[in-house]
Amino acid sequence: MSLLYKSTRSVSEPVTASMAILKGLADDGGLFVPESIPSLDVSMEELSKMTYQEVAYEVMKKFLTDFTEEELKGCIDRAYDSKFDTEDIVELVKADGAYYIELFHGATIAFKDMALSILPHLMTVSAKKNNVSKEIVILTATSGDTGKAALAGFADVPGTKIIVFYPKNGVSMIQELQMVTQKGANTHVIGITGNFDDAQNGVKAIFGDADMKAELDKAGFQFSSANSINIGRLVPQIVYYVYSYAKLLAEGEIKAGEKINIVVPTGNFGNILAAYYAKNMGVPVEKLICASNDNKVLYDFFATGCYDKNREFILTSSPSMDILISSNLERLIYKIAGENAAKNKELMTALSAGGKYTITDDMKAKLADFIGGYATEAETADTIHAIYENTGYIMDTHTAVAASVYKKYAADSKDETKTVIASTASPYKFARSVMNAIDAKYDEMADFDLIDELEKLSGVAIPNAVQEIRNADILHKTVCAPAEMKQEVLKFLGIN
Repeated sequence: MSLLYKSTRSVSEPVTASMAILKGLADDGGLFVPESIPSLDVSMEELSKMTYQEVAYEVMKKFLTDFTEEELKGCIDRAYDSKFDTEDIVELVKADGAYYIELFHGATIAFKDMALSILPHLMTVSAKKNNVSKEIVILTATSGDTGKAALAGFADVPGTKIIVFYPKNGVSMIQELQMVTQKGANTHVIGITGNFDDAQNGVKAIFGDADMKAELDKAGFQFSSANSINIGRLVPQIVYYVYSYAKLLAEGEIKAGEKINIVVPTGNFGNILAAYYAKNMGVPVEKLICASNDNKVLYDFFATGCYDKNREFILTSSPSMDILISSNLERLIYKIAGENAAKNKELMTALSAGGKYTITDDMKAKLADFIGGYATEAETADTIHAIYENTGYIMDTHTAVAASVYKKYAADSKDETKTVIASTASPYKFARSVMNAIDAKYDEMADFDLIDELEKLSGVAIPNAVQEIRNADILHKTVCAPAEMKQEVLKFLGIN
């Protein structure tokens, strides 16, 4: 059965999965959502005997119905290969009373690799399917990890160019070095003198600029997005939640049908939305625990029903979550509004105009699957320290936010449901914050000396993603104000 995609902001004509992937964002500024969330047609017992690639096919075929079996399996096989440092693609580690699904074994040591390894392949197949002759320009804002993973995925992919904007002073040293040393004639990285929300708003404004779109069209280009607003990013993320349940079953940690909780550290809401979609597909999930850092706009939303971005933007040790406008939340708002595009648009317009909106009591009642929690900077550091001391397991700052939130939730609720925590980045990506949390004595060490020390403590080899940037040349040096983003895009494309 064919599954089509519609916009969250209008009742415009639905489009195929491949067209939704190509467009990234709907013409009316809305996000593409499937007309319905499909159910899995294989049992968890069957899935528990499958490889990651096989599970990926079983999940993604339900969403990407205009891809042939050969096309989709080809994309999966090209994405989930030796770029990952484990044959299983993800690892499930039991530590301190929870199961950590390690999503950072890809080329850029962050969970974004799980989706951005496959997106370029989905996009190039989509372009062929829709007879697109124009060069696709991937335009992306990043809070640190999406940028590098997208750059690595699209570097030198024929028929594409990629432009990444990031907050110049809002990412870790490793994150920045990974981006500014990126090779590829079709890649361009730009730091902005603002925060992630400024970058994201600038990208959305460019997507919505009709004059610029016409200018690009004339020059033989068309925009698409690699941000988590692209449905081609969201669908691959559903896979690892299905796979983690199947793996728990395979390892005898749970019985078939037993419910689990899932904890996700999130800023833009895409990763936990994927877990929600997995639950809706039939994965036995009890609670979805949304973990925030000090930028706790999502925690406040789940507590009050009011989304309010009018607050101080706080730079934390978990920068990929330093976000006040959680773009993917719109997909959930649309769903709990009864898929009422007009109501959703009214709320999004209020957010754009005044920085906040409040959902109805009926909508709030449909959020029973979710629990919000947050961890302060001190709690995050204490969690890294305590879990290392108790178990020897070292986690990054984002994972520690989730672990801290889970500990507080379990203590308050007395909920003993087995719980999977999304481990979203390697500790090597945030070595300074991680090592300082373990012992303040490390504060005096140079960045790459810290990396060497982390290897000794963890017993985990330094990933290639870190080794290769030690002495790499800085290739991208452009910095601009948010107001200059459009001009920088046109300059890179040679349009003016």
